[in-house]
Amino acid sequence: MIDELTGIRSSFVKHHSTDHIKAIELYPGIELTYLTLTTDHFSVHHAPLDHILEINYCHLGRIGWKMGNGNSIYLGQKDFSLHTMKACADSVMSLPNGDYEGLTISIDLRELTDNPPEALSGTGITGAFLYDKFCKNSPITSLAGNEQTESIFSAFYSQPEPLQLAWQKIKVLELLLYLGGLKLDSKNCLTEYQSEQIEIIRKIHKQLAEHMEQRFTIESLSKQYLINPTTLKTMFKSVYGTSIAAHMKEHRMEQAAKLLRETSLSIAEIAGSVGYDSQSRFTAAFKAYWGKLPKDYRNN
Repeated sequence: MIDELTGIRSSFVKHHSTDHIKAIELYPGIELTYLTLTTDHFSVHHAPLDHILEINYCHLGRIGWKMGNGNSIYLGQKDFSLHTMKACADSVMSLPNGDYEGLTISIDLRELTDNPPEALSGTGITGAFLYDKFCKNSPITSLAGNEQTESIFSAFYSQPEPLQLAWQKIKVLELLLYLGGLKLDSKNCLTEYQSEQIEIIRKIHKQLAEHMEQRFTIESLSKQYLINPTTLKTMFKSVYGTSIAAHMKEHRMEQAAKLLRETSLSIAEIAGSVGYDSQSRFTAAFKAYWGKLPKDYRNN
């Protein structure tokens, strides 16, 4: 089964803009895969394996799924999800910010039940237990990261050779023990949004990015797209990781830096093109973001 999983991912990598994939077998039926992706979206097609559980952890960037049932879920940095390969057999994955670094722990639930790692013997953490807890009533369970989960997942990235494999084996067991005792409630579960609402947020983001010279208010956008202002703010942060204001400031500063490097436009012209009607306000914002005045940035 591990060979089959690796084959699925290898095929996936060849057909999509993926920078790196590394798969490691930790125990019989338990595989760890590191993924680094640079793209905006891609389709996922594989066999609908209901007995293979995937635990996906977002280390950097953001990633989302549009599942076959029409709903979407997004993971931000430190968040993680659980679902079977049946749930994501024909799904569309998107990277709102264009890149993603994370890992997937794949578990053959039948193998876990029949041949568990010795440390899990007698704990009650079997394949059937994990399936019933995280997959039976919902196709996907998405969880907000916390200090405890981050101490587990971060170790997958921080341990040097030759100790790395030993730490990976220890931490996957620690993760399974954590999941075994986890109480699922609204405090740690991430909200699932309808794909139609996600599409509205993407349209709003596209409009903001293509018209940086304009300043749009939450109220005007909510009226234009017929979406509640609070829902708009909450969903935008869920998809893109920050508030609309913070996200667009980053876009404006990146665009301003690009124009300073690649064009001879005056600082006043650049300020106007990224939505500042005052050159002094733009200069202050640019220095706060980049640590340099626009003229010094251009000269360097």
